Amino acid sequence: MRSRARSTRSRHMRGLGPSLLRLAVGTVFVAHGLIKLLPVPGGGMRETAALFESLAFQAPFAVAMTLGWVEVAGGMALVLGAYTGWIAFALLLTTAVTSWKLHVPHGLFLNWSLAPGVQHGYEFDLLLVGALLSLIATGGGSLSFDSASRHAAELEADGYARVRHGHVD
Repeated sequence: MRSRARSTRSRHMRGLGPSLLRLAVGTVFVAHGLIKLLPVPGGGMRETAALFESLAFQAPFAVAMTLGWVEVAGGMALVLGAYTGWIAFALLLTTAVTSWKLHVPHGLFLNWSLAPGVQHGYEFDLLLVGALLSLIATGGGSLSFDSASRHAAELEADGYARVRHGHVD
């Protein structure tokens, strides 16, 4: 009896891990998207577009606007746990492209000393890529719209099967 309770608790806890990861990663993407879109110190559309122009992106303003909205909308979808695999894949692509153009040339590590003229490396992006790959592999976890939708579909299918087989209570 004790091992069954432990097994049930363990199963519920396994579903909690991806949920916590999804909430943290989604929040980070919302914050980074808002910095690109809103006129805040060190951010905003004009500064983001100028950065993308310096990296030789075509139509840098459109890229900045699109990236900002993808990060905000994708981050919010991750927080809710809606379409987690697809959203994580889209965010993985945007992270990979911007990291390749912006951070990979500067090595692995962030510029912790904030030395002028020294750019950040890709270590934060590598962490995001790992988290997004994990969410693609595991799904949104037990506390997500994906899980609730899947559970509702299973209940509905079970109900139809019971009616079809004449096992209605």
